Amino acid sequence: MHSEQENNSFPAEFLERMKEMLGEEYPAFFESLGQERQQSFRINTGKTGVSEFLQQTDWKLKPVPWCETGFYYGKEIRPGKHPYHNAGVYYIQEPSAMVPAECLKAQPGDIILDLCAAPGGKSTQIAAAMKGEGILICNEIHPARAKILSENIERMGIKNALVLNETPEQLAEHFSVCFDKIMVDAPCSGEGMFRKNEEAGNEWSLDNVKLCADRQDGILDCAYEMLRPGGRMVYSTCTFAPEEDEGSVHRFLERHPDCQIAEGIDSEGFIHDKEGCIRLFPHKIEGEGHFAAVITKAGEGYGGFGLTEKGIKEKDCPEYLSFVKENLKEKPQGALLKFGEQLYLMPEGFPALKGLKVLRPGLHLGTLKKNRFEPSHALALAMQPQEAFHVAMLSSGSQEIRQYLMGQTFSWGGEKGWYLICVDGYSIGWGKLAGGIMKNHYPKGLRMVDII
Repeated sequence: MHSEQENNSFPAEFLERMKEMLGEEYPAFFESLGQERQQSFRINTGKTGVSEFLQQTDWKLKPVPWCETGFYYGKEIRPGKHPYHNAGVYYIQEPSAMVPAECLKAQPGDIILDLCAAPGGKSTQIAAAMKGEGILICNEIHPARAKILSENIERMGIKNALVLNETPEQLAEHFSVCFDKIMVDAPCSGEGMFRKNEEAGNEWSLDNVKLCADRQDGILDCAYEMLRPGGRMVYSTCTFAPEEDEGSVHRFLERHPDCQIAEGIDSEGFIHDKEGCIRLFPHKIEGEGHFAAVITKAGEGYGGFGLTEKGIKEKDCPEYLSFVKENLKEKPQGALLKFGEQLYLMPEGFPALKGLKVLRPGLHLGTLKKNRFEPSHALALAMQPQEAFHVAMLSSGSQEIRQYLMGQTFSWGGEKGWYLICVDGYSIGWGKLAGGIMKNHYPKGLRMVDII
């Protein structure tokens, strides 16, 4: 058993408050802080079905009760080092963090905003539920974290998302009453992550809790401005602090009486207060600390954008059209958008982007170069093997996939030209065949040394 005298890694004021909150359950809670945390991932149903994946691997997995695509895995499995990770077949995500997106209940065709989206776990979970239909805007205020978000959107093969690097205030000005659903996974004091991240404990203070609560009020007010009447919003944190959890929700409802708390999801070990807010404690579930509340806005309305991007004419991109004709069985559907030499594909109804900091305006198709088109890594990851004329199908245990992910060439037979490189049926990148040698087009920044 752990005692508080033995464990000085948690702030004393935090522990005192948890004693008051939990009463007789406090010893079990404190004991849980010293236990090993659970590892899990979520299968990307944009790439494969759950049953298909489970049949394909011999991994010993245990279902996450509140997410039908989520699974716990043991130390013997290293999913981050497996080629399936590079192919976006799953997203490694803390199990409790899967709850908010389940509460949002995203549907195909929805117009959705993930307001504080990095690193992308909730965005990619929402995108999977949307099944490629509708529009997902993923925003992150910090530039470095926004870049990681964009990379994860790319890796999971998501076609109908754009990634922004904006303040909530700027978005509220640009997107008034536009969204059917909004995810607000707010920046918080991170108490629920103390056993996962020691830095969270070192940085904790009562002043920081108050600072976070004040910031959350501003973020939620911006989200309110962007949610259409009749819309659904999920507010979540990874902290136990009442000031940041129920406190933030109640202050919001006082400022916006046309909103109310609605039902979320339930599972064994979830704690629901009388109003419907959900708390997750590590001594009650197999996961870290989390909080979630579903908020609905009164009235009826439709999501959508007043101004939309029209794109450019296809005939202005002959290099791209030639690439499509020679390499793809069908032309990707959507409007084309050009940013310098970069070509993007936007779904119908994509919003106008003028005045916004944009990292990814839709699916990146590739680069327009003099008299040729070079396909992007994002395009490869968004494709299925049957959509390309030339495919190099590699096994996850083969020497060729190891060579490819390390940035090396490998021998291959066939016609010269672009090949969609795949691993066990999942697209993972591009190669270009000439003289029996597959030239490597796997991005240098993603290349691996330690592969299983």
